[in-house]
Amino acid sequence: MPRTDTHKRILVTSALPYANGPSHIGRLTGAYLPADIYVRYQRLMKRNVVYICGSDEHGVPITIQAEKEKVSPQTLVDRYNAMILDEFTRMGISFDHYSRTSKPIHHETAKEFFADLVAKNILHKKPEMQWYDELAQMFLSDRYVEGACPICQFNEARGDQCEKCGTFLNQMQLIEPRSKVTGAKPVAKETVHWYMPLGDFQEALEKWIGEKSQWKDNVRNYCKGWFAQKLGDRAITRDLDWGVALPERDANGNPIVGAKGKVLYVWFEAVLGYISSTKEWAQQAGQPDRWKDYWQSGDTKLVHFIGKDNIVFHALMFPAIIMAYNQNKSCGRYVLVSEIPACEFLNLEGAKLSTSRNYAVWVKDYLEVFPPDPLRYTLTSILPENKDTDFSWKDFQARNNNELADILGNFLNRTLTFAVKNFAGKVPDHGTLHADDRAMLEEIVNAQRETGQLLEEFHFRDACRRFMDLARSANKYFNDCEPWKTLKSDPKRCATSIYVSLQVVKALGVMMHPFLPFSSVKVRRMLNLSGTPEDAEWTDISAQELPAGHALGQPEIIFTKIEDAVIQKQIDRLQTLIPSSPPAQTKETAIQDNIATIEDFMKLDLRTAEVVRAERVEKSKKLLKLRVRLGDEERQVIAGIAEHYAPEELTGKTVVIIANLKPATIFGMESRGMVLAVEHGKQLSVLTPHKPIPAGSRVK
Repeated sequence: MPRTDTHKRILVTSALPYANGPSHIGRLTGAYLPADIYVRYQRLMKRNVVYICGSDEHGVPITIQAEKEKVSPQTLVDRYNAMILDEFTRMGISFDHYSRTSKPIHHETAKEFFADLVAKNILHKKPEMQWYDELAQMFLSDRYVEGACPICQFNEARGDQCEKCGTFLNQMQLIEPRSKVTGAKPVAKETVHWYMPLGDFQEALEKWIGEKSQWKDNVRNYCKGWFAQKLGDRAITRDLDWGVALPERDANGNPIVGAKGKVLYVWFEAVLGYISSTKEWAQQAGQPDRWKDYWQSGDTKLVHFIGKDNIVFHALMFPAIIMAYNQNKSCGRYVLVSEIPACEFLNLEGAKLSTSRNYAVWVKDYLEVFPPDPLRYTLTSILPENKDTDFSWKDFQARNNNELADILGNFLNRTLTFAVKNFAGKVPDHGTLHADDRAMLEEIVNAQRETGQLLEEFHFRDACRRFMDLARSANKYFNDCEPWKTLKSDPKRCATSIYVSLQVVKALGVMMHPFLPFSSVKVRRMLNLSGTPEDAEWTDISAQELPAGHALGQPEIIFTKIEDAVIQKQIDRLQTLIPSSPPAQTKETAIQDNIATIEDFMKLDLRTAEVVRAERVEKSKKLLKLRVRLGDEERQVIAGIAEHYAPEELTGKTVVIIANLKPATIFGMESRGMVLAVEHGKQLSVLTPHKPIPAGSRVK
């Protein structure tokens, strides 16, 4: 449903990345690229928006990595914080402020929340049994102990979760536990911890989330699953040396007995990093109280961009903390989140990303070979908004070459080059506008409005496609006008078509900014416009035209094509890291493993597609080359049905295709999808709906 905004200000956050390793492309798609696109758009709308983030520098993963590298936790986070921020910056992620949870301002903020909840007697303090390593003389936090999962018997389950079956665990549930510090078998020993009673807030959370009808299904359904299991107490302290130490006194000044030697559990304090980072941003701006305008004002729209693995922390736990803190307060109350556009996971060449096996596309490695914008464009085009998606190097190459270079780049370059060469480097007079000229200018208005609405609603893939459709229409307009012919036969007509084309160039230069910020700077330079792309206004894209006589800059090639050999090097590197094939199966186990779950089915994006054009593939008896339309998108599909269908039988027909199938090269041609058909003996029948239905409709 369309979102109507009445908020005076927008506060955007991205999940705090762990400072224990470099960034890969899966990290970008989860929380940072979509947030940056959204923020850049809001800035073009001239709205009051602030984008906050920072490194998550506490928790057991940090200490484990520090031990592996034989450095102190502080040394580790110092190095990776700088590395992560550099990677984000080079990819164009435009934070207003990027902080760190190891900073004093964060420690003070987290302690303040804990002290407040202790003073209100909201937290439950109780003893519990925990695994203790007698050799290391330390209690073992969840990730310092592993053993067999009580649910699926996976032998390397962690103390907090089994990575194989996904079950959240209490470390005491592990079968045959072992210490990851010494390898010894730990003993059960009593310790005392503070717990957040999430169950006390379930009714309020259910009512609050029940009102969020505009939230994505993956977020709401995830929360419903937790509600069905009933929320319980969750520990918020740990026996560790590294982290935010518990305060000695509560908010009323009373001593907190038993606090010494304990730190706040990272799930509790990390989300408070959004608040401490905003505080630091305000301090550095010379307005130390300005953070309150965003966190303690009812007309703030708070938007959390996260991956699906962080839904529970941002949709349930952080709101519960805020609700608890707000109790008995008439002022200084914190806002609750307005939107959580969580993304699913990104896979790589058909396999799951694995940092432990180095099976990933690392941002720093990518930037050594390619510029940032083609990756931003590709990842936006396949963003896992509603289900897991897959990145492949061939698809990356195709989108760069066929879309950025051949469609967008081609139009920008041919228009500017023609204008500079034939109109003395200036915008010609518009002359008399014909119907096709007015239609092209109206398309700018439509693209601006529709792309903006899609961005407001967090439909980034569709918004990117709609923006690119403007470039497609512009190329068609340029071709239809044939200015290379009218330059001599009808100079005034030629001037009009170039004038209109330049207006589209200017519009594209603004509309591409959220998706392709580095390229938008180049377009602005080629148009000889002062300032930065964000000096423009989204709502004035069509109104502020380039005036006749405006001097243009020098054209340049923005997007260069990527050769096969360059891409093959990237593919070859990954091939050596792909998981080995599973052992051979017996007939019985094959039948058992062939059972599909609803999750398996939902991975397939089945769509209706109208066959726009069909033709035989030369030198092939079996293949047809189909041009199909799915809503506003057209693509090519190579189908092995030529022995059963003549091309004219399929043209205009609505078929069903698998739309998210990994692109393949067949007979030297790219195929993006698979036509579904029923086969019986020598007969084959393409699946078609028995009632008229729009192309691009989802098959369920």
